[in-house]
Amino acid sequence: MILLEINNRIVEEVLTLRFKNASNGGKAENVDITIADFDGVLFHISNPDGDKNKIRVSISLKFYSDLQKHGADALIQREYGDSLTQAESGYSVSLLYDLTNIPAKFEDIVKKAGLLKRNCFASVFEKYFDFQAEGKDGQQRAVIHYRDDETMYVEAKKDRVTVIFSTIFRDDDDIIIGKVFMQEFKEGRRKYQQAPQVLFSHKDPPLELQSTDARTGDNIGYITFCCFPRHTSPSARDNTINLIHTLRDYLHYHIKCSKAYIHSRMRAKTSDFLKVLNRARPEVKNAEKKTITGRTFKMN
Repeated sequence: MILLEINNRIVEEVLTLRFKNASNGGKAENVDITIADFDGVLFHISNPDGDKNKIRVSISLKFYSDLQKHGADALIQREYGDSLTQAESGYSVSLLYDLTNIPAKFEDIVKKAGLLKRNCFASVFEKYFDFQAEGKDGQQRAVIHYRDDETMYVEAKKDRVTVIFSTIFRDDDDIIIGKVFMQEFKEGRRKYQQAPQVLFSHKDPPLELQSTDARTGDNIGYITFCCFPRHTSPSARDNTINLIHTLRDYLHYHIKCSKAYIHSRMRAKTSDFLKVLNRARPEVKNAEKKTITGRTFKMN
């Protein structure tokens, strides 16, 4: 299965092009690009106050206020430092780069800018991974409304961190395919014991959310990940965050790909059946046919 990229490639490509042009002494140009990402996230790359020698990268997350409760501002400050600037109006975080002062090796800067969404998400996971490592049980559960109708819950216990995603299936067949994918996760854990435990519940929330206002319904699904110390340790947590924060998008992306593949196979098989039927059709005797010049003749 294809893993979704955790970075935004368009942001990286735009910055790389501008930085290379500036390093080679090229003329600075205007830039004004808006980029849509998963979960309703928007990036905006522009020149603040029309200054072509400066590039501002802004990100808008509707749920950023939820992340701020769990240290998002501190993590962004730690990761981006002097590149941070006052957030652009209507956006959550903004980074500012001066094209007249670009280091010779700017690849790391570009890579970090492309990971801006991932790093915003990372704060809540790092906080609860630390709770688990320190044995702090009973901490208040984190609730992140990462989409308009979907929510992520994170809870730490002494021996694990539980991450629960609620998701909405727009079509009935999405539920069926989604269950198949969740079953594959369970089968995968039988082969790889170091993998986290994965649970899937349909219609009703899992036991951890029974006493909350978690939604119920025929098109509601809950995906639960149990991350153990081997997944939350300092050496493994970055990879865990990279994989788990894209889980919902990964699931729905592959559901759509599966449906597209099934439809393409159905069309191909239908075309094959039509060819068989056409070959099996008997010819009518004494039928009148035309040549390419328009003359007619009869088949006896």
